Amino acid sequence: MFGQRITLFSLFGFEVRIDMSWFILAILIAWSLSVGFFPLHYKNLPTQTYWIMGAVGAAGIFISIIAHEISHSLVARKYGIPMKGITLFIFGGVAEMSEEPPNAKSEFLMAVVGPLSSFIISLGFYAIFRIGIASGWPMPVNGIVGYLAMINSVLAAFNLLPAFPLDGGRILRSALWALKKNLRWATRLSSQIGSFFGILMIIMGVFQVLRGDFIGGMWWFLIGMFLNSAAKASYQQLVTRKALEGETIQRFMKTDPMVVSPSLSIKELVENYIYQHHFKMFPVVESGKLIGCITTKQVRELPQKEWARKTVRELSIPCSPGNAITSQTDPVKAISIMSRTGVSRLMVVDNDRLVGIISLKDMLEFLSLKVELEN
Repeated sequence: MFGQRITLFSLFGFEVRIDMSWFILAILIAWSLSVGFFPLHYKNLPTQTYWIMGAVGAAGIFISIIAHEISHSLVARKYGIPMKGITLFIFGGVAEMSEEPPNAKSEFLMAVVGPLSSFIISLGFYAIFRIGIASGWPMPVNGIVGYLAMINSVLAAFNLLPAFPLDGGRILRSALWALKKNLRWATRLSSQIGSFFGILMIIMGVFQVLRGDFIGGMWWFLIGMFLNSAAKASYQQLVTRKALEGETIQRFMKTDPMVVSPSLSIKELVENYIYQHHFKMFPVVESGKLIGCITTKQVRELPQKEWARKTVRELSIPCSPGNAITSQTDPVKAISIMSRTGVSRLMVVDNDRLVGIISLKDMLEFLSLKVELEN
């Protein structure tokens, strides 16, 4: 389920997508607000009211995160940085860049505008909160508005931590980059600091749980896990991008891939192809035209007693962005697709014709050798 994305809408020319994992975040936020925050601060309200406040509060956070990421994207566009869009996932949101910023100044401005926008949103909600207090608005309404004022200021302050890839970590990277004119060194050092902060938050989360604050401890622990992982992944992503800079899919592509006929029985596929060649995915070709692919996952889901009766055509799946790319696809994007979908081989397709296969193993071997030789 995770890794699947739904496009919600387009704003200022940027696609806003939601990863399926975000629903876990939405449920956790709504639950923690409904049973923890609002009952603690606003006493003696009906349970149903608390759940409505929790749901509306979660929606407000959703909108605030989009505004935060849109501000990053607008500055990135000004500096000519290609943006893939904005994706909301289990730990918030991310403005997806297909390239690194061109210089330290653009990195700084793109990073600092995020916390600044959150502070402005916080002030806006606080002004509405004061108006509500003066006008005698209902307690649940003022409670939600006050919470959104507070959480946006917390979001801004948290993002200013010098922990890459948070905005504060990117501000730190921009300073280190400007100091030494070395993006890789700046990223490595910023990522190490980000990883340290992540481990610190994990430890804080454990202590909070031991002290009896399960909800608070859970959030510290999960955020720490994410930050530690994201810091390491960000540096690895930079190394990958730099190593693959200027490379094309053709360098990694096998132009004579093993293909199977749709009329082949599953039993023949297993015995003559899967067991012989040890691949987990085979393109399905008929009369020179690619009609899809079949994987060991599809075979595994079919009872073995039916292998002799079922054909590849019946089990094959069509080409999709998750299993097929074009020969013009950026190699970094190809690795990203493999990582997100969990597949280790992708079909390279042009005009419905199979022109080759790329494998994660071949790309990683190339990366390992290039990094070893050139660094």
